[in-house]
This record gives sequence, C-alpha cells and structure tokens, in this order.
Amino acid sequence: MIFRIILVFLILSLGSAFAAGGGGGSDDTSSDALYKSSVSLIKRAGKLEKKDNKAKAEKLYSQAFKKLSEALKKDKKNPDILNYMGFTSRKIGNFSEAEDYYLRGLAIDPKHNGINEYLGELYVQTDRIDKAKERLEVLKNCNCEEYGELELIIKTRGSKVY
Repeated sequence: MIFRIILVFLILSLGSAFAAGGGGGSDDTSSDALYKSSVSLIKRAGKLEKKDNKAKAEKLYSQAFKKLSEALKKDKKNPDILNYMGFTSRKIGNFSEAEDYYLRGLAIDPKHNGINEYLGELYVQTDRIDKAKERLEVLKNCNCEEYGELELIIKTRGSKVY
C-alpha cells in the first residue's frame, strides 16, 4: 500500500514538472541559450581559423550568425548579441552588414568595450584608420584588454592581426 502511494506521488510530481516546462531538458531556443551556443561556435571557429582552416571556420561563423539572429528576435535590445552578429558578419567578409550590427549595438550601449574594439578592427580592415582611432579613444579610460588589443591592431595595421 505504501509503495502505491509513493508511486502515485512520484507520477504526479513528474507530471507537474513536465506541465511546468521542467521536462528534464533545457530550453535551447531561449535567447540566452541561443547566445551561449553561438559563442561556443564562435570560439571553435576561432580555433579553426588559427589552424588556417578558413572554410570550416566560416561555416561555424555562419551557423553562429543564424543562432544569433534567432536570439535577436527574442531579445532585440541586447548589445552582446548585436556585437557577435557584427563579429560573425565581419569574419565571413560581410563588412557593411557587420558595421550595421556594431552601430546598432552602440546605439544601445555606446561604451560597450567589445563593440568598440571590434568596430575599430573593422575600420582597420576597411582602411578607415581615423575611425578606428575614434573607437580607441572611446576605450582609452576603460582599463580593459580591448583597448590594448585595438591599439596593437592599429599600430600593426600592415600585418593581419585581426
């Protein structure tokens, strides 16, 4: 008898967990989950890029961009999503699109360190050094690694560091 009571209790508990959306799996379509998944793809792509495997890296950047696009539909005011949308666009050579995403992100958070650094890198890549220096100026008091990285890229603009 006690066994039946425990069994009924367990079944009811599990049933209510499933009904509440706690079916044991994670919601991989939430904005946060999509963002985290895309960041993982971006990191993997970066490693492939360092190994000179550009084609596979671009494929991962494209996959990350698709996830970020879905995340942006759910969280339209997230500068981090826009930052990585700009980053992945830039990495696959869509410079105009990348700039648009970076600027949209800066409209939300003008002092976003990552966006300012990556937009500066884009400006170096597209030979707009004055604009890259403007981004560096925004970062000058941040006491952050983004400042040093962008400064180095501007100084070594002849070599492809970005």
